[in-house]
Amino acid sequence: MNVTYLRIELRRVVRDVTTVFFVAVLPAFMYLIFGAAQSYGDLWIDGGNVTMYVMTSMAAYGAVTATTGIGGMAAVERMQGWGRQLGITPLPDTRYVAVKTAVAFLISIIPITLIYILGALTGAEGNGWAWVISAVVVLIGSVVFAMYGLLAGLLFPSEAAVGAASGGLVILAFLGNVFFPLSGTMLAIAKFTPLYGFVSLARYPVTGGLLVSAEDVPPESEALWVPIVNLGAWAVIFGVAALLLVRRGRSRQ
Repeated sequence: MNVTYLRIELRRVVRDVTTVFFVAVLPAFMYLIFGAAQSYGDLWIDGGNVTMYVMTSMAAYGAVTATTGIGGMAAVERMQGWGRQLGITPLPDTRYVAVKTAVAFLISIIPITLIYILGALTGAEGNGWAWVISAVVVLIGSVVFAMYGLLAGLLFPSEAAVGAASGGLVILAFLGNVFFPLSGTMLAIAKFTPLYGFVSLARYPVTGGLLVSAEDVPPESEALWVPIVNLGAWAVIFGVAALLLVRRGRSRQ
């Protein structure tokens, strides 16, 4: 790991006010509106209350926004010539990837920490293990979406494409049962979308597998393997697609 390069990259990302806003401030604001400010926030689910449920969802959304943006910019940098520039330095590809991964990991800590602190101060309640496990799942699982950003950068090597990929997360979040509890056909569709498994797995310590619904119906239960398979499948899809695009790019050089 090149510590100097890591420090430079972290400074560059943190100085980008727009990035920091969409990564941390916006999800935190959404948590305060849809979680802390709601009268139903004190309702208990299984391992925590509804406020904690919303808190975990918004932390997960902020974390994937961070990793998507950083993964996409890494691809754009290399496609636009930064890779050749690095080729004349002592920094090998493995260290470049390690630095970018570390940056994505560290930046994702910002929204998680901010939103979890806000949650603790504004009524989020849950078992001690639910706090720890949900935060760990959000932190580790969000790295999968660095590959989603990488795909966007490889397919359309421009900063606009990376912004579109981050914006596309909003649609995926609605479809993936992140912002609003879905039911019926929409919930069935959601289970095949990329964000569903990640967020459901992060919320599992809070829900215990119960599917929260906006309708006044008894909650259904979901087995733990469902979100695990979803997250694993999308990790493979993103990884294989990125690998194929990298190989295609090399064959054209």
